[in-house]
Amino acid sequence: MTMINTTVAGKELLWFNNTLVTIQVSSADGEDGICVIEHRVPYGDSPPLHLHHNEDEVFHILEGRMRFVVDGRERVAGAGETIIAPKGLPHTYRVESPEGAHTLTVTRGSDFETMVRKASRPAERPDLPPMAAPTPEMIETLTRLCAENGIDLVGPPMGS
Repeated sequence: MTMINTTVAGKELLWFNNTLVTIQVSSADGEDGICVIEHRVPYGDSPPLHLHHNEDEVFHILEGRMRFVVDGRERVAGAGETIIAPKGLPHTYRVESPEGAHTLTVTRGSDFETMVRKASRPAERPDLPPMAAPTPEMIETLTRLCAENGIDLVGPPMGS
């Protein structure tokens, strides 16, 4: 199968697990190392519980509804709301809106961006990838890439 490097408005589209991502601002674009990644995330999506050693992770919800757990505290957020997961604190989320969610993730530094780029593949179209459960190989690769980029996976994804 040939991968097509799809772009929208000059930005590369990537499939990161079951999500569609666009790096809107790379950490290399400015002197402060700010990175802004746009995500389209399907209903039920939840990353493993994890923590970042070097970067705060800020989530701004553009559309949809998400349940977050940050350092054991749960909060539901919707369009227009912003959640911060400070570095060093375990966090995860689960998309609760049936239509999925559209978010921006903001970090300072290149760890998260580098991991996302290395764990992604070029999107074949400007839409979500086909849903797929992670294989043991995918989990092993994600775990390794996270560890190489200052991110520890410390627990399972959030259940329903």
